[in-house]
Amino acid sequence: MPDKISVFVDVQNIYYTTRQAYGAHFDYNAFWAKITQGREVINAYAYAIDRQDEKQRQFQNILRAIGFTVKLKPYIQRSDGSSKGDWDVGITIDMLECASESDVIVLASGDGDFDILVHTLRQKHQVGVEVYGVPMFSATSLINAASRFMPIEQPLLIQPRG
Repeated sequence: MPDKISVFVDVQNIYYTTRQAYGAHFDYNAFWAKITQGREVINAYAYAIDRQDEKQRQFQNILRAIGFTVKLKPYIQRSDGSSKGDWDVGITIDMLECASESDVIVLASGDGDFDILVHTLRQKHQVGVEVYGVPMFSATSLINAASRFMPIEQPLLIQPRG
């Protein structure tokens, strides 16, 4: 029987780390093909910030067509010029809720804030956790907490056109 997987993508983290490390974009189609091979997808969520931008809407529709449920949070621009748009708590709650029905949880993020969550999922919920992240921008604590760390590199990258 194939492993049942739940997939969680921290879209902002993956976007900025792949752009900064490689000057490239993350290939969500290649990622989906790799993680779903011989497995049954139970849940698949992509967490993004909604800036009410047409290009972003097109991207979100691509994610939906691949198989993700896209969860959006409004982009907040503070009066001091800083901004907020963070899904850490939402991702954490969803991962804990999906643990009981999953054999493996796949997290695409290098954010070290998830290390305690990953450790808890493995120890208390007996779930394997695969973490996909850009090596140079992935927290060592998260890499060490994972059952498997999968580096985001070729062939999971798309070079931008022009």
